[in-house]
Amino acid sequence: MGNQGASTFRDPAFMGNRTAPVHRWVPWIAGFSKQFVEDAIANYTNGRREIVLDPFAGVGTTLVESDLAGHDVVGFEINPYAAFAARLKLRAHRLPIDALRGAISDLREHAAAVEPDSSPESAPPSGFRTRSPFYSPEVERKVLLLLDFAARQRKPISDLLELAFASTMVEYSNYSYEPSLGRRASAGRDDVRDHPVAASVASKLEQMADDAEWYREHRARKRRRVGQVHVQSFFDGYERVAQQSVDLIVTSPPYANNYHYNRNTRPHLYWLGFCDTPGQLRRLEDQNFGTYWQRAREQEHVALDPAITDPEIAKTLAAIRERNPDKGVYGGRGWANYITTYLNDCMRFASGMKWCLRPGGTALVVLGNSVVQGVHVPTDQFLASIVEAAGLVVPTIHNPRATRVGSSIINSSVRTDKAGGNAELYEAVVEIQQP
Repeated sequence: MGNQGASTFRDPAFMGNRTAPVHRWVPWIAGFSKQFVEDAIANYTNGRREIVLDPFAGVGTTLVESDLAGHDVVGFEINPYAAFAARLKLRAHRLPIDALRGAISDLREHAAAVEPDSSPESAPPSGFRTRSPFYSPEVERKVLLLLDFAARQRKPISDLLELAFASTMVEYSNYSYEPSLGRRASAGRDDVRDHPVAASVASKLEQMADDAEWYREHRARKRRRVGQVHVQSFFDGYERVAQQSVDLIVTSPPYANNYHYNRNTRPHLYWLGFCDTPGQLRRLEDQNFGTYWQRAREQEHVALDPAITDPEIAKTLAAIRERNPDKGVYGGRGWANYITTYLNDCMRFASGMKWCLRPGGTALVVLGNSVVQGVHVPTDQFLASIVEAAGLVVPTIHNPRATRVGSSIINSSVRTDKAGGNAELYEAVVEIQQP
């Protein structure tokens, strides 16, 4: 395993994307910055047209930056809303900008002409349930009238309208991200009684139109095909990529922090029609990297993949399993099952990288460590050990972010002070090569 040390990468935190063209189309709670991907492309490609892969594409940061730089891109993403956003971003240079600006003007005129008591034809998603109303009555009426307008448009204008709505929909709801999606009232904030929904969506569309013009101007090697985004688990689909064809992987899989990436996009999935029932959402969650503690805890004992032989991993899992036995599934047993499942998926991830990377190709995997039941889990080091067991090489582990905000595990029943002096949370970049 390579050495661990300082990094030449800029901070991978996603916050900077909120003002960057195209990236700002969709607010996203996780992911990494466009600047980090720029550094990856500058340092790990040689200027020729290469193939860049993101196995956990999210809303497309790696794909967009690599496409802008002139590379062919492939992504996998299980969340259909995120994949929808990534696909539209990658088509920004092909968008009919004049038609989009015309639709924006029509939307503003439509909203001004709507009678105060007009009834929408659209209906809220029947399967979407929340503890309190997601929208106040007047806001919901305006949302449904907006969806009526979107339904009368042709593609891709209708898709852009839906994405602009999805991008703004939580702003005028009775919920907010704290960082998980929860009621505004629980955070001490008032519900949103009314809001100019159409105006918010029109403003987002204007931003998208401006960015589409920018993308068209700045996209290198303009005659290339549009990048691919597969709405599929990388574990199930990596053989769709030609074996040993990928030059560079830049990605960030879910951290071992039990954050419900899919559940926190429930409103988007239901309101855009990607999900109709709780069962469909559960099937989506079953595909998540490492599953969730709520799924793993009920099992008596999840066995570690026999190909994972690092004694430090076994020692860490044993330490977690021994914690708080009196708490049943809420104690060490349930959390040990969760971390074991996560590490087993790290081995599946390693197998996929082994298939895809060309000889000499590189993967850059952004990962944060965790503290579970007071036990430090250095997931970056464990991933390095696992990929080496799969036949890959780890030249080094970079540390571009020495401290970061605590995860959902740490902020709930497990506190960093229980872990003694090893509780510092950090973010690392595991550099992996195909020999």
